[in-house]
Parts: sequence; C-alpha cells; structure tokens
Amino acid sequence: MKRKKRMTQDRVVNVLFHLIAVVMILLVVYPLWFVIIASFSNPADVASGKVWLWPNSIDIRGYEKLFEQKQIWRSYGNTILYTLVGTLVALFVNIPAGYAMSRKDMPYRKCINVFYIIPMFVSGGLIPTYLVVKGFGLLDTFWVMVIPFAVSTYNIIVARTFFESSLPESLWEAAQIDGCGTLRYFIQFAVPLSKAVIAVVGLWTAVGLWNSWFNALIYLQNENLIPLQLLLRRILIANESLLGAATGTMAQELRQLSDMMKYGSIVVSTLPIMALYPFLQKYFNQGVMIGAVKG
Repeated sequence: MKRKKRMTQDRVVNVLFHLIAVVMILLVVYPLWFVIIASFSNPADVASGKVWLWPNSIDIRGYEKLFEQKQIWRSYGNTILYTLVGTLVALFVNIPAGYAMSRKDMPYRKCINVFYIIPMFVSGGLIPTYLVVKGFGLLDTFWVMVIPFAVSTYNIIVARTFFESSLPESLWEAAQIDGCGTLRYFIQFAVPLSKAVIAVVGLWTAVGLWNSWFNALIYLQNENLIPLQLLLRRILIANESLLGAATGTMAQELRQLSDMMKYGSIVVSTLPIMALYPFLQKYFNQGVMIGAVKG
C-alpha cells in the first residue's frame, strides 16, 4: 500500500512539474510569437485585442516601409561582418587567456587574475575610453566595433573554469612525455576538447555584437559603417518625431505605421540569432553545466 501510495504521489508530482514547465514555456514563447504575428497584422486589430494566435488579416506595410530605407541592407551586412569578425577575434583572445589562467604553474597567476578582475568593477569611463580609441586611430573605422571591446573578463573566467574542471592534469603530463610543448598541447588537445566552452563564449559574444548599437553611436560617424541596430533606432526615433508633429487622422495612421515598423524591426533584428541558437543550444547547455557542476 505504501509503495502504491508513493507511486501515486510521484505521478502527481511529475504531472505538476510538467504543467509548470508548459506554463513557463508559454510565458517565454508566446511574447515572441505575438511580436511575429503582430508584425504581419493590421495595427487596428492588434490595438483592439483581436490578434491572439494568428493574424486576422495580413498587412506588410511595416516591412515595406522598413525595407524602403536604402541603407538597411548595407547596415545588415555591416552587422553580419561585425558579428562574424568580432566573434572570431573574441575567441582568439579569450579562449587562450582562459587556458593560460587555468594553468597552476603560470608565473604571477594571482596578480594577473586581479589585473583581469578589477575592470569588472571599476571602469575608466566613456571619455577616457573614447580618447584611447581615438589615440589608437580606430575612431570611425571598421575595427572600432571589433578590437577595443574584444576582451571579456567574464568569458575568460568561464573558459578558465572549464579548462580547470574538464582537462585532467594527467593528459598534460602524458603529452609532455611524448615531447609536446604548451602551444602544441593547446592547439591539438585543449581546443578540440573544448567545443562546448568555445560555443558558449562564441554565442554570448555574437549576441552581444549583433545587438550592439551604443558603441556605433559613440565611435562611428561614417554612414556606410553603421550597424543595423543603430539604423533601426534612427528610423524609430524619426517616426516618433513625425508622429509628434502630426494631428488628427494623419497622426492615427502614423501611429499604426510606427507600431508595425516597431514589430517588424524586432523580427528583422532578432531572426538570425534566433535561427542560429538551436544549433548551438546543446553546446551552450553542456558548457554551462560542466562549469557549474564540476567548478
């Protein structure tokens, strides 16, 4: 009887947990789905609450107005280049740094740890950073979006934790016996065994670069170099300015068009990252769990 009662309780708990999981999934997925269907819906239907699961009528004026901007494709290309090149540079910098910090025999390891950690809490500020960027001749160039902010202390710590917990010291000792040096060991052994943390750091960096607009606002003046996010921001601000100057029926039409362009800009700016994430999700989860459980 006790065993049967326990099995019944376990089933009830499992059902409860599944229900909670379904509710949490809906809370996360539905807002994303609503933004997508709202971008294709008549804004009057959205404002009146008629749009729930699918559009009542298809209206793509928001996308048409958005893609009428001549610069949007160039900005899209810029963002893709910034993301690809910036992610590669960040991996090239942060992964080796994390591996070096994981080596217990590295000289002055504690001092270098402090050197990396201090900038996490104390920043030089916007004006000194601007002067440094200008002093290196990176201002208003492609590389200003890639090089100055490639080093991430947090990513280095994640990589260090992964290497410390996942690469056994016996592997390094065996490699030394076979005449393997530090650089060769890192390239031939450490990197192939670190796909999880590379995917994690790469994903975090790519998302940050894709969504970045503030650095472009501060350091870029050349219109041919601005990223997608900054261009979308300018378009939405311009629409709000026109809306403030309009009255009557024109104001209502502009409000509806502005809302459609907002939803459309969200879809346009997030769709590539959303499409990429499922392919990296298993590495992302694996890397986070290894660092959390074994660290």
